[in-house]
Amino acid sequence: MKTYNVKASEIERDWWIVDASGKTLGRLATTIAQILRGKHKPTFVPHLDSGDFIVVTNAKKIRVSGNKEEQKTYFRHSGYPGGARFTTLSQLREAHPERIIEFAVKGMLPHNRLGRAQLKKMKVYAGEAHPHEAQQPKPLEIG
Repeated sequence: MKTYNVKASEIERDWWIVDASGKTLGRLATTIAQILRGKHKPTFVPHLDSGDFIVVTNAKKIRVSGNKEEQKTYFRHSGYPGGARFTTLSQLREAHPERIIEFAVKGMLPHNRLGRAQLKKMKVYAGEAHPHEAQQPKPLEIG
C-alpha cells in the first residue's frame, strides 16, 4: 500500500465563520488553531500550510473564566531601558477586542514562517459585520 503525500498545488481551502459571543477564549482558540493548521483534514502534513480560512465575529463578546479580566496581562517592550508595558485583558477588550483572539491563537501555532502564514488566514472582527460574504463561509459550531 502506497502512502499518499499531498502537494502544495493540491491543497483545497474552505472558509469557515465562527461567532465568538459567549464562547470561552481558550476552547475557541484551540479549535481555530487546529483548523488553521489543517489538522482536521486527513491529508495533514506538518511542513505544509494545508489549513482553511476562518472568519471570527463578535470578538468583543468573548468570555473568560475566573478573574482573568483584571489579572491577565499582555506584555510588550519598546526596546529601551524601562520600556516594559503591560496591558490587562479588560483594557485590550476596550481598545482592540480582536487582538485578544489573535494573541491566543498565535501562541498555539508554530513559531516560525509557517505559523505566520497560517495566522494570516484568520480574520477577526469585533462586531457582527464582516466583508467576506463573497467567499460563502460555512458556519462552524464550537461547543
